[in-house]
Amino acid sequence: MTFPDLFERFSSEILPLGCADATHLRFQSIARFASARAGDAPFTVNDRDQIVFIAKGSSKLVAEASHGREQVVAFHFVGDLVLVPARGAHAYTLYALDNCDLIFFQSDEFFKLARYETGMIDEALERAMLALARSREKAVALGRKSAQERLASFFLNMAERIGSKHEEGWVMQLPMSRSDIADSLGLTIETVSRQLSELRDAGLLTTQGRSQVHLLDWDGLASRAGHLVPAE
Repeated sequence: MTFPDLFERFSSEILPLGCADATHLRFQSIARFASARAGDAPFTVNDRDQIVFIAKGSSKLVAEASHGREQVVAFHFVGDLVLVPARGAHAYTLYALDNCDLIFFQSDEFFKLARYETGMIDEALERAMLALARSREKAVALGRKSAQERLASFFLNMAERIGSKHEEGWVMQLPMSRSDIADSLGLTIETVSRQLSELRDAGLLTTQGRSQVHLLDWDGLASRAGHLVPAE
């Protein structure tokens, strides 16, 4: 896809309906385009916060601490708006999980323009609150949940984000590797494989190949994830 095509996708997803032509042109003037193959890191020098729109593909945000230690902070998919922080106490890198097309902005320029469009602030706030909610859930999982609870929570979250609802449950194609999942959940690959086998043996899900997961029992997985029973 060409840059104009990708920007139109950003515009339709992010810019408010009825946005003034002048505002559209201002955002287009500060937008940049990056294409990345699976495994590539399109932003290798990151001395300023970046706002990245995932126009095609999927990605993972990785934080690096001292001594080469890394943590997968989050996964992002088509239509997501991602903040990639500048290097500070940790270095953050966005990696492509599969072939990606990205529209990106310097965050200060992005928010300077966004302040003139009420709808843009509403959109950014709504997305920020959703990201915060996901971060809270992950903090609870990493701090208090068992390995199986973490993995079950992960599958439910991914189903809500990229899954398709069918008569017999939810089906999704996961673009990340088992290693990525393990890094994200603070587990080893062996632990992820063992817990996945237990969930399969319990009849809660099935897998096909290395990427397709079919969730068969949502309530059963929610119980394994440590979710509270909804109040009646």
